[in-house]
Amino acid sequence: MSIAVLGIDLGKNSCSLAGLDERGAVVKRRRMRRENIAKFTSALTPCVIAMEACCGAHHVGRLLMAQGHTVRLMSPEYVRPYVKAQKNDDRDAEAIAEAATRPTMRFVELKSEEQLDMQTLHRARERLVGERTALINQLRAILLERGITVPQGRYKLAKYLDAAEEQTKSTLSSRILTLIDDMREQWHELDRRIDALDDEFADHARQDEAARRLATIPGIGVLNATALVAAIGDGRTFERGRDLAAWLGLVPRQVTTGGKPRLVGITKRGNKYLRKLLIHGARSAMTPLAKSATPLGQWLRALMERVHHNAAVVALANKLARIAWAVLRHGKEFKAAAIAAA
Repeated sequence: MSIAVLGIDLGKNSCSLAGLDERGAVVKRRRMRRENIAKFTSALTPCVIAMEACCGAHHVGRLLMAQGHTVRLMSPEYVRPYVKAQKNDDRDAEAIAEAATRPTMRFVELKSEEQLDMQTLHRARERLVGERTALINQLRAILLERGITVPQGRYKLAKYLDAAEEQTKSTLSSRILTLIDDMREQWHELDRRIDALDDEFADHARQDEAARRLATIPGIGVLNATALVAAIGDGRTFERGRDLAAWLGLVPRQVTTGGKPRLVGITKRGNKYLRKLLIHGARSAMTPLAKSATPLGQWLRALMERVHHNAAVVALANKLARIAWAVLRHGKEFKAAAIAAA
């Protein structure tokens, strides 16, 4: 019995395995605990091992790659069409193995431990920012219930609370004042933790060569650079920059109305965190770019004359994603002035 492709349906505790031979026939089915997978595969001759890109897949993939196997990770949505009727774990493992043999299948690049660490820090920062936003909104609601209207924005709220201390004391009860003080302490603690993560990202961006190259692109700051490197590495997963933009959901959908194709909103597929960072970066860089004499600035000015401002922001984010892929893939810095001179 020779296994050419081994499909593994990962679970929290137990996993299902299905082995295919050279002809694609199932020659092995096993069910085992997650910690026993490496022991089982160590006795196999080097083969292709396929898994869905889910929680824990990258860790298992690195263990199996160290044994000499070829690891292929796939998005679950690409595996689903190969699942036969009466879905169960064994059929899922068989579908994973079969999907890995398709010549047009798109695979997920195996991430290193450093990339996963950086992604984890970004997710932790996003959670802290969400907690801070919820806290600020609750503070504004508390004041609004007492007839005090504060404009949106954490800086405006902080400025108001610092300047209107006497007014709030005369309007609010002592218990609510104590509660607001406690909430402001929580707010300052969240600010401190977010700033500490931002400083860590800045230090990492200065030390990482790929992140330094990405920082030369307008609209790509420390957060964008470190998040992109952690997510796509050197960009080998994508053949072209437009593939990265499509993976981020930054491409328009096409619908047919009255027999004519028409472009509508973006697909919003893929990594929504990276898409959000790129759109915010494009929004911040739009004004200085539109005033520059570079080819990118000329393209942006012509675009802004034809489409709505928000549509231009998304189009610029798409452009930045494609430029970022080129910078990572070719190992060069982005130099707009040199391009304009050429």
